[in-house]
Amino acid sequence: MLIEKIIEVAKDAGNIMVSAKRPKVMEKEGHANFCTETDEKIQAFLIERLKEVLPEAAFLGEEDGQDVFSEKMSSGYCFVLDPIDGTSNFIFEYRPSVVSIGLLKDGKPYMAVVYNPYDEMLFSSVIGQGAYMNGEKIMSSNAPLSDSLAVFGTAPYYTELRDKSFEMAKELLPKCVDLRRSGTAAWDMCCTALGRTSLYFELKIQLWDYAAAALIASEAGCKVTDIDGNPLSYRGATSCLCMARGVTENPFK
Repeated sequence: MLIEKIIEVAKDAGNIMVSAKRPKVMEKEGHANFCTETDEKIQAFLIERLKEVLPEAAFLGEEDGQDVFSEKMSSGYCFVLDPIDGTSNFIFEYRPSVVSIGLLKDGKPYMAVVYNPYDEMLFSSVIGQGAYMNGEKIMSSNAPLSDSLAVFGTAPYYTELRDKSFEMAKELLPKCVDLRRSGTAAWDMCCTALGRTSLYFELKIQLWDYAAAALIASEAGCKVTDIDGNPLSYRGATSCLCMARGVTENPFK
């Protein structure tokens, strides 16, 4: 099956991540926006292997200037890749970091794999077929927000959103048990899918951050929208709000 082949590729990419030693670090545009030679190595590996799996697919990836969604990508198959979601975590050995592979079909989410190689946790989903972690079906929590952890991202590359991000976090804190911040959007959404947390928000993430994890979370019963409750575009950057089954209302409205 196609999803099984994508899972195999993700696991092999994760092995590259965990075996990397002191990678060269490069800075990109934006505050503390890093790329390493391992990011580039994994992306090249993913493209090479996934071309063998699905030769007709287009590719959109965070690295090497392949990061712009084109109209051509809105038809047929398109892999959306984040070779290391959580690059700063990876650089500083602050876990986790994940490999994220989303497959769009005609511009809509179709398949998804997110792999945390440090804990050997493999999340996968095919549209309409549920969400899985290491082959076991998962569902998000039914607990109310008041009895749950919440997690958020600080949109660190977009300094104009800093004040608003922390204002919203301050507003959210008394409504939940406590807040967490992991440094990887894909992992945060997968934790909400798994039931470890009940809400994730961030004011700006890129398509490669959410293309896979948003499908996994949705298939686990989460409601995944932008911060105002609108459907995600699957075309580019967006805000994101991921709420587990037990969170029935947007806490920011």
